Amino acid sequence: MRAQRVPVDYRPRSARLSSLSAVTGLNVMSDPCSFSSFTRCVTKHLNLHLHLDFDRHVIRGRVALTVEALEDRFSTLVTSTGRGGVSLDLTEPLVTPPSTLSVLMAWQHVIVEVTYETSPSATALQWLTPEQTAGKKHPYLFSQCQAHHCRSMIPCQDTPSIKHTYYAQVSVPKDLVAVMSAVRDGQEVDPQDSGRIIYRFRQTVPMPSYLIAIVAGALESREIGPRTRVWSEKEFVDKAAFEFSETEAMLKTAEELAGPYVWGQYDVLVLPPSFPYGGMENPCLTFATPTVLVIAHEISHSWTGNLVTNKTWEHFWLNEGHTVYLERMIGRCLESEQFRQFKAIGGWKDLQDSVNTFGANNPLTNLVPSLQDVSPDDAFSSVPYEKGFALLYYLEEQLGGPEVFMGFVKSYIQRFAYSSVTTEEWKNYLFAYFKDKVDILNKVDWNAWMFTPGMPPVKPQYDTTMADACNALSQKWLQAKDQDLNSFKRSDVKTLSSHQVIEFLSLLLQEDPLPLTHVKKMQEIYDLNAYMNAEIRFRWLRLCVRSRWEEAVPLALKMATDQGRMKFTRPLFREVFNFEKFRDEALRVFLAHRAGMHPVTSGLVSKDLKVDVSNAASQ
Repeated sequence: MRAQRVPVDYRPRSARLSSLSAVTGLNVMSDPCSFSSFTRCVTKHLNLHLHLDFDRHVIRGRVALTVEALEDRFSTLVTSTGRGGVSLDLTEPLVTPPSTLSVLMAWQHVIVEVTYETSPSATALQWLTPEQTAGKKHPYLFSQCQAHHCRSMIPCQDTPSIKHTYYAQVSVPKDLVAVMSAVRDGQEVDPQDSGRIIYRFRQTVPMPSYLIAIVAGALESREIGPRTRVWSEKEFVDKAAFEFSETEAMLKTAEELAGPYVWGQYDVLVLPPSFPYGGMENPCLTFATPTVLVIAHEISHSWTGNLVTNKTWEHFWLNEGHTVYLERMIGRCLESEQFRQFKAIGGWKDLQDSVNTFGANNPLTNLVPSLQDVSPDDAFSSVPYEKGFALLYYLEEQLGGPEVFMGFVKSYIQRFAYSSVTTEEWKNYLFAYFKDKVDILNKVDWNAWMFTPGMPPVKPQYDTTMADACNALSQKWLQAKDQDLNSFKRSDVKTLSSHQVIEFLSLLLQEDPLPLTHVKKMQEIYDLNAYMNAEIRFRWLRLCVRSRWEEAVPLALKMATDQGRMKFTRPLFREVFNFEKFRDEALRVFLAHRAGMHPVTSGLVSKDLKVDVSNAASQ
């Protein structure tokens, strides 16, 4: 059936740009994090024309949304600008004010063409000045749409329950290169401006809007495999090519476990340090920060998350729990079963840390939380990752071991590929797949696992072979008196892998703070200040600040601001803030660096430090 094309001019001023929905039955199938109603109409395709304006920090855009009506009497769209919804009557003539969208839906499909401009404060976008880049000569833009920020960049149905393809043309200054979460499709001089270049992209695999991603900067790339290039500023590109050289081996291992990789290209983009996450699994273009050296997690998302997606963010564990499970199965294949077990032990400690931070009775520590009136950014923690993994590992133990349960995970991926699912649908498929073991599944305390806050009802018994040395060394430090400190030697940590040093420090962080004499001696013997591994340095500096070592405070604040990964930045600021003598210094450093932070990071650190954003903004 031919689609009707309707042009509309729409230029919202709000950072929350536009979320399209049907006016009747708004949130009929509840997605509390979205304004869109996916039971009335669904977006099938986006065609984007984007002009990046680095002077004004805005994107001037035109998007053609191919929308399919799901109901015969469907006649109205709503667009939300963050100040409430605007009702759009689709049966009126096409003479409309520029702030509304009016479309005749006498067709099953309609192409709604929206001309718009983003806000300079759009939460999906971070505009970097040349001074904030490695090269110091050219500006830089990157997006981060997960969970619900795509609506600040593109008028869209901003729910993971809807998947669509997209094509894009992006105009940037000729000194810059643009890349997106799609396959590159050529470039040409912008016919409207010879000082600009248009880059073209095609994403033919349906995906949710939160996976749309764009980057523009002085980028170079290196080929590191038959389907992989690594992208970065030229100052980092050769180092990145070396660090990610094993990407193809991981991809092949993942394919053996989970099935064919359907996205074509698998490129890696190393972002500037202000990116708020360790990585982001954008299709065809994984985002990574300089602090991430292994991307098995992001590779795994190509199946669990991107191909099979949580229907709403309340079911986020379906994305992350399965991805951690697959990531550790890759580690099992490339390293050993003992390595998988060791990583699981570390994950359990991360889960305990999140539960302690939120509080054991906080409903956000449920595996399936309610996000009614809760931003998914505020709910972000290791809970969906590690509580989700713990459930899957527990089921693996009950149902026959890793090979048997990985068979289920692969079948689950094949069954729900290209769609979005809920926990109930996952559970129904689990019971159908293991129909001969229903008696075992019926003994699982599903309510305790899914809907009860705090730690899981069952603690798995992991193999401690690799952890034993870490446990022994941490206990030795915890029990040592001052007169015992000379018994420690440099070889204590030299015989440990970097993973084991991380575990050793994590164990110490779970206990009461060490005496200041102990951490000073630890530095003298082990020289942990010299470690550049971000995971080690992060834990070591937290340990020092907790023990009230004043010399560590500037080092902790430097790490908190030299990079913007929330996993590191938020706890480091919190540790210094909790050191009463340096509370004002934590606030001063945050306010001095806030403008250069990603908006999601700065917003959450503001809450952590109890900063009144309105007052701080006027200072």
